[in-house]
Amino acid sequence: MLQYLTSNSCVRLIQSHKSTWYFLLLVLGYILYLIFGAVVFSSVELPYEDLLRQELRIIKKLFLQDNECLSEERLEKFLEKALEASNYGVSILNNASANWNWDFTSSLFFASTVLSTTGYGHTAPLSDGGKAFCIVYSVLGIPFTLLFLTAVVQRIMIFSTRRPVMYVSTRWGLSKPLVAMVHATLLAILAASCFFLIPAAIFSSLEENWNFLESFYFCFISLSTIGLGDYVPGESFNQRFRQFYKVGITVYLLLGLVVMLVVLETFCELQQLKTLRKMFYLKKEKPQDRLAILEHDHLAFTSVSHQNNSTSLREDKTKNVPFVSVPELASPGGDDPMIG
Repeated sequence: MLQYLTSNSCVRLIQSHKSTWYFLLLVLGYILYLIFGAVVFSSVELPYEDLLRQELRIIKKLFLQDNECLSEERLEKFLEKALEASNYGVSILNNASANWNWDFTSSLFFASTVLSTTGYGHTAPLSDGGKAFCIVYSVLGIPFTLLFLTAVVQRIMIFSTRRPVMYVSTRWGLSKPLVAMVHATLLAILAASCFFLIPAAIFSSLEENWNFLESFYFCFISLSTIGLGDYVPGESFNQRFRQFYKVGITVYLLLGLVVMLVVLETFCELQQLKTLRKMFYLKKEKPQDRLAILEHDHLAFTSVSHQNNSTSLREDKTKNVPFVSVPELASPGGDDPMIG
């Protein structure tokens, strides 16, 4: 009997805090996913890093052997300075001296990466004034960008998702969740083709050292706003029409970001995903529930007040009515004539 009551109590406890348990499972799953990613990246990339370190040591050793007049200390200082300049987008190589990082089109490209929070990191402000302006520009510009993108996506969603889904479901009498799922899938395929596959093919033909996988990798890293900065277009030597190329890339990034947000918003409006999200959210108190509680409290207060008023009135009436003594009825002489 005790075991039965205990099991029922545990079941009631779990059911009453179901969203909390789902949330804890979500946190645990996210932590495990992070650990899984770390294990895979470490196992895949660590051997390549070790191989690259060994190659650099060999090249450095051979260079010092061929140039005995140069000490290792002076070479270290030179390489340190060159790498520091490279972190700011300035290269010491002769084939990169013709490309300026802060002409108008390059600055426009940099501004778009800052406002979209992509941030490739291949170019960074050199001066203190530039760093200070970047902070102020970002503080004002990032919320402005979010407002702009939200307004644009809200208007596009009406014509790209809501009206087509409503028209098809009404015209052919199909289930609206089913139509929304098919529409979201087709929209994702179209967006992937127009903003990942086709641009990847274009970048692989325009960039000399990029294959299709590297170009597709750049498109995904850019439009997902990860922005690692290991691949940046328009930085190769003697890039033809570099100014127009940079402007075109800026337009591609902004349009691609809008399209990605439209696709994500379309999937977020699916009934299946809404049901899934509700599993992990805290339940909100419904307006009708609050109204019922208020009405119940009001009725309870009214009934209590009415009872108190009735009791008070009865007490007042009792106090105001005078006491009347009723005399006993007795027959004359003490005999009742009805009793023989």
